[in-house]
Amino acid sequence: MPAPFDGVETPSGHSSDGPDQSKHGPRDSRGLPSLMSFCTPITLKFVDVYYRVKMENKNRGNIRNMFANQSTPSDQRSTATINNNHERTILHGITGMASPGEILAILGPSGSGKSTLLNALAGRLHGQHGLTGTITANGRRLNKSILRRTGFVTQDDVLYPHLTVRETLIFCSLLRLPRTLSKKEKISVAESVISELGLEKCENTIIGNSFIRGVSGGERKRVSIAHEMLVNPSLLILDEPTSGLDSTAAHRLVTTLGLLAQKGKTIVTSMHQPSSRVYQMFNSVLVLSEGRCLFSGKANEAMAYFESVGYSPSFPMNPADFLLDLANGVCQIDGVSERDKPNVKQNLFSSYNTLLAPKVKALCMDNSSNIQTRETANSSNSSEIVSHSSSKQEKRNSCRIGFSSWFNAFTILLQRSLKERKHESFNTLRVFQVISGAILAGLMWWHSNYLDIQDRLGLLFFISIFWGVLPSFNSVFAFPQERAIFMKEQASGMYTLSSYFMARIVGDLPMELILPTVFLIISYWMTGLQPQLGDFLLTLSVLWGYVVVSQGLGLAFGAAIMDAKQASTLVTVTMLAFVLTGGYYVHKMPSSLSWMKYLSSTFYTYRLLVNVQYGDGKRILTLLDCDGDSDHYHHRSRDKAASCKFVEEDVAGQISPVVSISVMLFMFVGYRLLAYIALRHNSKL
Repeated sequence: MPAPFDGVETPSGHSSDGPDQSKHGPRDSRGLPSLMSFCTPITLKFVDVYYRVKMENKNRGNIRNMFANQSTPSDQRSTATINNNHERTILHGITGMASPGEILAILGPSGSGKSTLLNALAGRLHGQHGLTGTITANGRRLNKSILRRTGFVTQDDVLYPHLTVRETLIFCSLLRLPRTLSKKEKISVAESVISELGLEKCENTIIGNSFIRGVSGGERKRVSIAHEMLVNPSLLILDEPTSGLDSTAAHRLVTTLGLLAQKGKTIVTSMHQPSSRVYQMFNSVLVLSEGRCLFSGKANEAMAYFESVGYSPSFPMNPADFLLDLANGVCQIDGVSERDKPNVKQNLFSSYNTLLAPKVKALCMDNSSNIQTRETANSSNSSEIVSHSSSKQEKRNSCRIGFSSWFNAFTILLQRSLKERKHESFNTLRVFQVISGAILAGLMWWHSNYLDIQDRLGLLFFISIFWGVLPSFNSVFAFPQERAIFMKEQASGMYTLSSYFMARIVGDLPMELILPTVFLIISYWMTGLQPQLGDFLLTLSVLWGYVVVSQGLGLAFGAAIMDAKQASTLVTVTMLAFVLTGGYYVHKMPSSLSWMKYLSSTFYTYRLLVNVQYGDGKRILTLLDCDGDSDHYHHRSRDKAASCKFVEEDVAGQISPVVSISVMLFMFVGYRLLAYIALRHNSKL
């Protein structure tokens, strides 16, 4: 039975990466400290790695939450067998090794377990009960020191679309690099990585996405790699980095990985179907099928091995294509079709377990003692060079990638949020929507009469509806859209949840308040509302408060559900309830539903807007002469009589402005507190 996977803390090494460090021109030429100059290269080994997940029932298992932080969930859902204990086995005793200066490629069809294995090697499945086996780096169990020197590039490029390549890497550098480096040094590190990965030509181009034109697919993938290269990792793990790239772009990308490997880094990557040129660049290959290993060893020995067990192509072909055919159980021998040879994969599994697996395990065990010897020698050399313990501690700190201070992280995240969000907040369609709404309102209520109470109250309620629905609906998408980026950066330890949340909240406020101001400036005097500056400023203040409360409602729903479509549906229904109980459409609600209006932000906003224009209603009642006898009412015009009745029911004797303001403040804080709690809960799934 494989030993359980666990972590053992070990001190990080102090040997140099070698002479290739001098090639990092911008850093060395400017006297910047090399982040990893005292960190040893990493030899990664994994022996008998199993991964199982429990099923909910015999026929159907829901393992989505087990992989909430992982990429390519289809890889983890498709693989495997179900045993009598209702467990699904994703990985079946995988063994292999990756050495410094080499590229280990994990090949296999979709659903073969490639992504799951990479997540395990990167420490992202650490602590889960279904993971067993031995995963070591330099002969020791994975620990925080090793994980700090490990870069993980997911299959999907999780980047902000409106930031340029340079801005993306500089913000990442400011957040991720140690506090011991100055801001200027961190920017120089980002510039060095841009130069190293050949991104100079596109450094001022935005990243873009499927809707926004930006850098090419290959350049976007190199930016994702640059994210991890900022910390100069000794171990770089990439999940299908060539996905979606043509053969030329894929070759250029793998060539870049080869150059990184030549500098002493250990590269582990999964590939779906590499070209023959790309395959020739691999040092080692591990072939997976249905979570089991078909081959593990040198890439140039794979074809000879399969030929020795009776499988060879009938004509010259790309070795990677042949290996993937075998992993899918496709093979033709002497003209016999696959349908006539149904046990191809079973034969290959058996051959591997009999012939190759013992040799691979023995090789891993032999290298363990060699690594331990090298670590001892490196420690001796370091102690001879460095005589004082304070110098040793300083070198350890240079290898440590810790959290930035809360305020520093908050400041950087705020700057990044403002740069990214301004494009979304002020896009052409949204600005057109607001200005069009303001002009239409101004024309519909053009210089409305102060005594036309019903029309005026209709205008005020329209403003309440417009600026209740728009901010709440837009803010629903905030956290679901950024979840992938947030989870990735959280896994890298770039900042805390509270600093991210506060930066997002503070950064959104000025963005959300500018358009309501423009709306009110256009429509206020067109509609003939109270022309005094004080009344305008009070109306604007009420509108600002309503916007931020509505935004908080959308943030809370989005953070709680993390599905933009579902959350937007619930927000629409909630705002519909708020509008119906706002006090304009229905004055005499059923007693069983009257309590709903006290939960409605629209209700309190509408009361405040009415109070700004008409006070407590007594003044307008006097102007309308609404306290006359019945004969006087009979002679009054029908419109004026209707206005009197409307004012008596809707304006006079309403809820105190102090109470309304207090409730709105409570909602402002409460909705955001609920959003934070929900976000913290979802980030732990």
